[in-house]
Amino acid sequence: MKSFINAIIYLEDGLKQTSLSFGEKILSIGDGAEGEQIPLPAGAVVVPAFIDEHIHGAGGADAMDGTHVAIETIAKTLSAEGTGAFLATTMTQSPENIERAVRAAAEYKRCPGKGARLLGVHLEGPFISARYKGAQPLEYVAKPSVEVFDRYQRAAEGCIRIVTLAPEEENASALIEHLREGGVIASVGHSGAKYDDVARAITCGATHVTHTFNAQSPLHHREAGVVGSAMLFDELSCELIADGIHVSVPAMKLLMKNKPASKRILITDAIRAKGLGDCISELGGQTVYVKGGEARLKDGTLAGSVLKMNRAVQNLVEKVGVPFTDAIDCATKVPATDLGIFSETGSIRTGKRADFTVLDASYNVLMTVVGGEIVYRASEL
Repeated sequence: MKSFINAIIYLEDGLKQTSLSFGEKILSIGDGAEGEQIPLPAGAVVVPAFIDEHIHGAGGADAMDGTHVAIETIAKTLSAEGTGAFLATTMTQSPENIERAVRAAAEYKRCPGKGARLLGVHLEGPFISARYKGAQPLEYVAKPSVEVFDRYQRAAEGCIRIVTLAPEEENASALIEHLREGGVIASVGHSGAKYDDVARAITCGATHVTHTFNAQSPLHHREAGVVGSAMLFDELSCELIADGIHVSVPAMKLLMKNKPASKRILITDAIRAKGLGDCISELGGQTVYVKGGEARLKDGTLAGSVLKMNRAVQNLVEKVGVPFTDAIDCATKVPATDLGIFSETGSIRTGKRADFTVLDASYNVLMTVVGGEIVYRASEL
């Protein structure tokens, strides 16, 4: 058993100075905390561990590498930015490469390593629009197919949790309905969909928008497109890359103003170059150039990010003006609810998993706890 004594903790009813005892789960909150006391510096805040449901890679590894070592490298790297759980996100690639990646994720879930907890897979493509492919390789873009998805889901042993697809493509409606029946989130993304396409997708079961504003049809006064539909339909949860590069501050403010608090999800969409500084890297077999915090293909196309989740939270607060606890919710409570795991994680309450992140006043991560284990501790602690 371990405990935080007289610490500032973000509980479900707000920030409170209190004590907390935990093993694998949270055992008690309030007076009488027991066990090994973990000292925290003045001003530190204990919040739920972050959940990143759209992350390709970090620390030199990518989910598409299709190995246990790669996923563990990602998991360890993410723990240093306060992320306690994630979805390994794939790329539009050959069927063989996708199968290898999702099979590795399934195997890792059975025998996990240290670091952030792998929740499953976010299948980003190949069922996307060629026109709105972004940094996804064109040669592997494919039409939506129930049969192909089922092939991937079998290889993944059922751990695919989100599928990004273009609802305007042939057979998309059938796939969306199939995903809904299987409890998998259908997410509109890499799409040139019009308002009517999105409305139909919602009727079929779509509930989500992938990296809102990016690689999708924009809002126009004669056609709302994916962006306008994302703002209009409260049924849709919206991912946001809050790095100030993929989405401008005014656009982030627009999303925060128009979406219910329960539908705003911070993601990083980070690639293997995250944590490596300026470098030449790779994404889906394509060369990526990272400079000044921007990751781009040779032609200038943005190719994922190198954003850290603690900095995404900081940007929401300091640049967008979102209250601290609301910004934390976008990285914890809302994705946990989206993935159907809020009963076990995503907030700090007795009986839930002991998944915590400790931040200092500058949003630096001092400690990350996953299932009661300290998986990251800053050198200054």
